Amino acid sequence: MNDPRSIRVHYLLRAVLLLGFALYIAHLSQQDTLHYYVAPKLARWIRLCPVPLALMAASLGIQALFGKSSALCDCEHQLPRSLFRSTALYGLFLFPLLLGFVLPDRALGSAAAARKGISLTYIAPEEGSGERFTASNPYQEEFAGLAGRLYKQPVITVHPEIFSETFGAIDLYKEQFEGKQIKVSGFLYKGQGTDGDSFAVSRFLVQCCTADATPFGILLDPQTQISLPADTWIEVQGKLHVAQYQGKAVVRITPELVTPILQPDTPYVYSNADSIAAWEQISGSPAEAGAK
Repeated sequence: MNDPRSIRVHYLLRAVLLLGFALYIAHLSQQDTLHYYVAPKLARWIRLCPVPLALMAASLGIQALFGKSSALCDCEHQLPRSLFRSTALYGLFLFPLLLGFVLPDRALGSAAAARKGISLTYIAPEEGSGERFTASNPYQEEFAGLAGRLYKQPVITVHPEIFSETFGAIDLYKEQFEGKQIKVSGFLYKGQGTDGDSFAVSRFLVQCCTADATPFGILLDPQTQISLPADTWIEVQGKLHVAQYQGKAVVRITPELVTPILQPDTPYVYSNADSIAAWEQISGSPAEAGAK
C-alpha cells in the first residue's frame, strides 16, 4: 500500500498536468491555431476538452487537499518513491506541454517536407488507360469524373478543398493535361537532389493531425528564376507538362506568373469524400458527366 501523503502529492501533480493541458488547448482555441495540429473534424471535439480536463483536475485537487486518508485510492499500483522516478514519469507529460507553450504556433514548411520526403506524384493502383479519362478500375472512377470536369476549364484552379484529389486526377492522366493552364497556391519548397536544385509549390495533406501530415507538391520548371525564400506562400499560374524527375514521370508547371501571397488562415489541405460534388459546389456548375 502507498502512503496517503505520497498519494496526495501525486494527486496534486496529476491535477496540475491536467489543468496545464486544459489551459493549453484553450489557448490554441483562443488563438485560432488548433488547425496547425489537427484536422477540422477532430478539432471540433478537442475544443471541448478543456471543460472535462479542468473538472478532472479540480476533482483530483480537492481529493488531495481535503479528502480523507481512508478514501484515497492508490488503485493497488506502487507509486514512484524516489524523486528521480517521479521526475522521469511526470516529465514525459510536462516536457511536451512546456514545448507547446514556449514554441511558436506555425504551419509545417519546407524543413518538415524535406524530412518526410515530398511527393511529386500521386500513387494510384494502376496507370490510367489510353482513352481520355476512362477509369480502368473502381478506384479511378472519381478521378476520371473529376479529370473530365477539370479538362473543360480554360484555366484549372486547384482549390484547397480538393487539392489532393485535383492533384491525383491530373497526375493519373498527366499526358492528357499536357499544355493545359493551371493556377495553384502553396508554400515554396526548395530541395536538392541528384538532378540539382528543385522548386515546388506545396501543401501538407492532413488526415488526422500533423503527425500524419503528407507533403504534396507540383514541381516547377527548374529554368524558372525564383529569388523568394523557401516557405514563402506563392500563387503560380502556368502550363502543365510531363517531365522526368529522379527517374519518374511527374507533372511539372512552367510558370508564367509567380505572385507572393499571404499564408491562408488554414494552410493545410484535407481529403474530401466526394471531390466531384465539392468541385461543383465551388465552381457553381451543375452535375454533369465527365468528359470522355
